Amino acid sequence: MAWVKRLLLLCTILLLGLAGWLWLTMLSPWFYDRPDHLADIEQRSHHVFVYGTLRYAPVRWIVMGGSGNPQAATLEGYQRNGLDLSPLPDSQVDGLRLRVTADQLARLDRYERLGIRYERVEKQLADGTRAWVYQRLPNAQGMRLALPAAHIALVP
Repeated sequence: MAWVKRLLLLCTILLLGLAGWLWLTMLSPWFYDRPDHLADIEQRSHHVFVYGTLRYAPVRWIVMGGSGNPQAATLEGYQRNGLDLSPLPDSQVDGLRLRVTADQLARLDRYERLGIRYERVEKQLADGTRAWVYQRLPNAQGMRLALPAAHIALVP
């Protein structure tokens, strides 16, 4: 019976550790300061195209506190390279278009480390709608995946 108590204690500690790590990295006031050069977020609803971890509802709920009313969407002229996008004619990236509030967009900016790891650019999706897309900054140290030599010429 003692081993059951130890197992429960270990599971509790691991769960609390995971919850603490998620809070520190996604919601806490530490570890990310929005760079001063970034424009303020307009107080309106926004559309965001997501193609990575934010496609999963539990991640969206943790990061932005809602689902974002996801709709299937496609970004044409790009390919996905891990957690990054690269221009590539005749290619497409499937993902979701989310509708978010200004507060939720700020939370997404924090999650993506806007201005440090990613930039947020407006792109036209295949259905003609426009949405914010997070793209890896070229100078994000240790975070950009190397492209095969054949793709280097395609990057502007």
